[in-house]
Amino acid sequence: MGKTMSEKILARAAGKDAASAGDILWVDVDRAMMDDILGPRVEIAEGLKAFGDAVWDADKVVIISDHYTPPASVKQAEIVKFTRDWAAAHNIRNYFEFVGPCHQIMAERGFVSPGSVVLGTDSHTCMGGALGAFATGVGSTEMLGVLVTGKTWLRVPETIRVEWSGELPAGVMAKDLSLKTIGMIGHAGATYKAVEYVGTAISKLPVDERMAIANMAVEMGAKAGLMECDAKTEAFLNGKLAETHRAETSDADAVYCESFDFDAGTLAPMIACPHEVDNVFDVRDVRGTDIDQAYLGSCTGGRLHDLRIAANLVKGRRKADGIRFLVSPASQEIWEAAEKEGVLGVLAEAGAVILAPTCGVCVGLHSGLLGAGERCISSSNRNFIGRMGSKDAEIYLGSPLSVAAAALAGRIADSREYL
Repeated sequence: MGKTMSEKILARAAGKDAASAGDILWVDVDRAMMDDILGPRVEIAEGLKAFGDAVWDADKVVIISDHYTPPASVKQAEIVKFTRDWAAAHNIRNYFEFVGPCHQIMAERGFVSPGSVVLGTDSHTCMGGALGAFATGVGSTEMLGVLVTGKTWLRVPETIRVEWSGELPAGVMAKDLSLKTIGMIGHAGATYKAVEYVGTAISKLPVDERMAIANMAVEMGAKAGLMECDAKTEAFLNGKLAETHRAETSDADAVYCESFDFDAGTLAPMIACPHEVDNVFDVRDVRGTDIDQAYLGSCTGGRLHDLRIAANLVKGRRKADGIRFLVSPASQEIWEAAEKEGVLGVLAEAGAVILAPTCGVCVGLHSGLLGAGERCISSSNRNFIGRMGSKDAEIYLGSPLSVAAAALAGRIADSREYL
């Protein structure tokens, strides 16, 4: 009987010849990531003191202050300072701040290796699956155990196979593909399962787009969302990795608990409506809904490909009057590349406000919160009540193209009309 990617990766991490869905394994962790919001300050700093205050391997720990940067209050500044000081005191050399959302930094700086096990104190750690890793989010208590031992226990998940064949039409992006998948499977339909994305439509996507899909696997309840490595993955990782593992592929006779087949050629721009990510509709069903803010950014929709394609759509045009158009590149590296290419200039000329690379807007901490009664369309990953500010605000999720089109129209619009 064949094995899935998850079964192979976790077997390797547990030092076993093979593993099957349902097995409970004690695995070695290849990378442990913490951010500022759910990092050392939450249980971990105090808890570690009970175990001698020593980290099992400082070089395998990465800490990224991204939610509270740039700090918008004294309290936020103190949290970042605590995180920075704790990292220095524990010889964590892989500490970053003010450079962007943690998942993008993990990928850019070579901390996610194909075939590795990556754990992080953020639910969207599963984005690392776009690079062929078993990457998943854990709580602070679990992370404390990892910091002490370098190990954790995991139940090998069943795997859902999601195949997208064909090619995405003009005006349709990976975010639309992701939202369609989530809408079909449901917000809890993949709970504690791995989702494996395959098919010609996936292989044709650049790595930037693949990351948007893997990032949102958790919005179906998935433990991980994985894609097999190919030449595009290798090109992205070229010169980045500090350590390597064997990239895994699923066997032809691997056992899946469920399979879904989609035709990318028939896909339209999709919009997730308040207040659930699986509340998904064709853009034509919600076109004309007025908005107050359009947000292009985050670890889901702020990569260079996203900024380029949005800039191409708004070039020579101007945002609608009264609309706040916010752009936050997914990392400092992306910010600099987009600036050199003139992409940020095009977006600014269209009326966009260019923000620092940060998680602040997405999670409602700073830089663009919503007031009561306001609506935002966002390229980020969640639209829960109160996610971006007031509990009486509404969040719609769409692709970077859908966000750009809405900024121009002042309401939710079909981006294909602007191409």
